[in-house]
Amino acid sequence: MDGKKLEYKGKEALEEIERLTMKADEVQESVLRQVLTQNRETEYLSKFMMGATGTIDIAEFKRDVPVITYEAIFPYIQRIANGEDSSLITGKPITEMLCSSGTSAGKPKMMPTIAEDLNRRTFVYNLIMPIINQYVPGLDKGKAMFLYFVKAEMSTPCGLPARTVLTSYYKSKHFKGRTRDPWNDFTSPDQTILCNDSNQSMYCQLLAGLVHRHQVLRLGAVFASALLRAISHLERNWKHLCEDIRTGKLNSSITDPGCCSSMSMMLSPDPNLADEVSEICSRACWKGILCELWPRAKYIDAVVTGSMAQYVPALKYYSDGKLPLVCTMYASSECYFGVNLKPLCNPADVAFTLLPNMGYYEFLPLGHNGRLLMNFDDEEEVPNDMLVDLVHVKLGCYYELVITTFAGLYRYRIGDVLQVVGFHNKAPQFRFICRKNVVLSIDSDKTNEDDLHRSVTVAKKLLEPHDAMLVEYTSYPDTSSMPGHYVLYWEILRHGSGDHLDQHVMEDCCIAVEEQLDYVYRRCRSYDKSIGPLEIRVVEAGTFEALMDLFISQGASINQYKTPRCIKSKKALKLLNSKVEASFSSPRYPKWAPVNNMA
Repeated sequence: MDGKKLEYKGKEALEEIERLTMKADEVQESVLRQVLTQNRETEYLSKFMMGATGTIDIAEFKRDVPVITYEAIFPYIQRIANGEDSSLITGKPITEMLCSSGTSAGKPKMMPTIAEDLNRRTFVYNLIMPIINQYVPGLDKGKAMFLYFVKAEMSTPCGLPARTVLTSYYKSKHFKGRTRDPWNDFTSPDQTILCNDSNQSMYCQLLAGLVHRHQVLRLGAVFASALLRAISHLERNWKHLCEDIRTGKLNSSITDPGCCSSMSMMLSPDPNLADEVSEICSRACWKGILCELWPRAKYIDAVVTGSMAQYVPALKYYSDGKLPLVCTMYASSECYFGVNLKPLCNPADVAFTLLPNMGYYEFLPLGHNGRLLMNFDDEEEVPNDMLVDLVHVKLGCYYELVITTFAGLYRYRIGDVLQVVGFHNKAPQFRFICRKNVVLSIDSDKTNEDDLHRSVTVAKKLLEPHDAMLVEYTSYPDTSSMPGHYVLYWEILRHGSGDHLDQHVMEDCCIAVEEQLDYVYRRCRSYDKSIGPLEIRVVEAGTFEALMDLFISQGASINQYKTPRCIKSKKALKLLNSKVEASFSSPRYPKWAPVNNMA
């Protein structure tokens, strides 16, 4: 594709965003009518609406179709997985089941998808580069070192593929048969991306990135955690990678046929390049190593919102703060939702404009004026008339996202808490706050992911004057003794020569976390005495990589893996506790005072 065609393609994409967002209300109504027309005769919708004998009545849909969670739709999904017809929930054939990562809810969920959904996902992917090109021109003059991975797929009892949404896309004709253009010139051969062995895939993709190091203009992975995992892999294997580059022969540990054939075509002896890479990687300090290895890189592309925000300091450390962190899109196994129209913004300011053609959106109000005021449990029935349409959300307010899809999810609660931070034409822009169902609770306290992250962010700053940095964390509500207490597992990187963690500093970190937690937690700790002192257990280096390996071995995808901020798995807890180097507890009660003299 030449420059003029590329420019035209980009202009068309940007014009489409403007068209969709200027008529967001009309597009949303059209989407809902399409969904209801296509799926009106399904068993599920027929329970609540007139179906084939009546006209499409949006008011009837909003009045009579209930707001649900996964448990309500799962019996239908299970029946289809076992061989019953797709018409239980959708008018089009279900082509596969998409599996969620399972690290938030404790186990993977299966989401139905139809063939047309791949077109919708591809549509979103095709918007990304035209958006970024407005801010970072010239990306067609080099390559992208993006680390993508697949997970070995399973199948349902009736033979439907069951795989992650990213595996589905990478194995589809939309990806493998894509038109090659300068905006999507990846260093990784497709065969290395499609390798089911994540270690072999990682090795080969890193090798390809090093071979093309002087052509790489952008670095990335789907999630920030995957990119940091790649850096860890590089630390362990850079000598082998340099030897491969020096000799032009792939390491004998790589046995995957696709990896071997594709890399053999790329490799040729290059002692000078091997020396360059070896000189950089042999340095004692890896601060800024991404810029050293890929000197032409202009930004890092990865999800850095929600729980991934924890990785921002580490990415800034390895890039020496020189590479912007770009978060391009908001998506899930259920639906691809929207894009970031200001990709070079600060990670804390990332906002996504929801694309009104992807599905039908409704919103469950949770709070306003910068405060989360309520949180509906999954088991709690939500009144239908509480939901708000896309174009009627209010600036500053918090909502739980509810989605209706072409593939058979109706008024389905995604579980994501979002805040409206602006508008693009008629389409609202949302900041991702947290996953609603990730909480710590001992008594009447309920600590969500955002509360925990904010508290840890404040506390970890106490490490900085001591040449230490928190690189990863998770938590667990320990009720094995009375009263129960919060346990945080911290993996700490020491920059200095000493390995000793000062007890007073770590105890200060414990109380700093508690001081930032909400009123109810501090009341339970200080007044009710129903919660014990918060504990930080420092784990040895590499523990969270081992935790990731454990979840991947149990079915999670390396692409979609997110460190669970609240551990529920007994195996995961056993692993974490086996790696503990030291333990510290809060030395006093956090500050607390009754409101209006009421305890």
